[in-house]
Amino acid sequence: MDVTLRYATRLADGRELLYFDHRLGFDRSAPDERTDLAQAGPVSQVRWDPLFEEYTVVAGHRQLRTNLPPSDQCPLCPSRNGQHTEIPAEDYEVAVFENRFPAFSMSAAQHSGTQARGDRLSAPGTGRCEVVCFSSDHDASFAQLPLSQARTVIDAWADRTQALSAIDAISYVFCFENRGGEIGATLTHPHGQIYGYPFIPPRFARAGAAAQRHLDNTGRCLQCDQLAAELTAGERIVHQTAQWVAYVPFAARWPYEVRMMPREHVAGLPDLDDAQRDGLARMYLNVLQRFARLFDVPAPYIAAWQQAPAREFRTSWHLAAEVFTTRRASDRLKYLAGAESSAATWINDIPAETAAARLREVAP
Repeated sequence: MDVTLRYATRLADGRELLYFDHRLGFDRSAPDERTDLAQAGPVSQVRWDPLFEEYTVVAGHRQLRTNLPPSDQCPLCPSRNGQHTEIPAEDYEVAVFENRFPAFSMSAAQHSGTQARGDRLSAPGTGRCEVVCFSSDHDASFAQLPLSQARTVIDAWADRTQALSAIDAISYVFCFENRGGEIGATLTHPHGQIYGYPFIPPRFARAGAAAQRHLDNTGRCLQCDQLAAELTAGERIVHQTAQWVAYVPFAARWPYEVRMMPREHVAGLPDLDDAQRDGLARMYLNVLQRFARLFDVPAPYIAAWQQAPAREFRTSWHLAAEVFTTRRASDRLKYLAGAESSAATWINDIPAETAAARLREVAP
């Protein structure tokens, strides 16, 4: 693959914008001409629930974010024909910018007026949220990207993970995509997000603790051991290459859920070498194309990276991606009812082995 080029600039309200390209020839000098764009003043708080030992983020300003605009008013399309958007350039390959309506912001303390309390019940929502535009084509999807462009997205994820992890206030960098209205996506343009959390999300904190205990007790990586067991069993493997394996977890929570892992033990996206990133681009496209072929209607999905926290569990953590859909049949969605939403105990109608067999059938 060609080397990914990176160009940084600023939007009219001061937010950072970065272009990522795998080839020369793009003009990145166009300024943001939106003179009426007020500087963002996000107000968010992190509130701690001591009963269940988990955080809630309160961000009332997000009620104002753009929700399913018509295609000719999409804020993620390039700026063309007098229509100014979040992307000033007339075209782009991959673009990353600070979210205008973030759940976390480095200026949260300045705007919220909330001070951390000694009992840690409340603190400003300090962190950073970014939008990753996968393509300038409004009607495309990640599954339809050329291989070279998928690789550019991976390089952008790795770049942003490394940069955000270096910020002292950020403890965890989370790259993810919500695709489809049924899953909660508010924009149809192909894009994802990156959250720089001021804490390690509880699910990942538990995973990190489990991985560390396993390493302390056995001297081995927990996910490496799980992967070896899945490869031996074989029945839940969806696709594998020399570098990557995709399988349905034994205790999958969602109707169709796939975990992608590198065979080699690495902690995060920045740790992948060029060959591993090339292989990931192929694997990721393969898995998303399988999800696109599952039903006679598009499968809404969430794709999310589980990488090591910025400063903890760096040795015991093994990079993985989780892709799942809430669709369990062409005419049925999986809703979180009482057992899942209130008790946090998932009940899955489709056994992992059945899901894996179906995902193997729909190979692209």
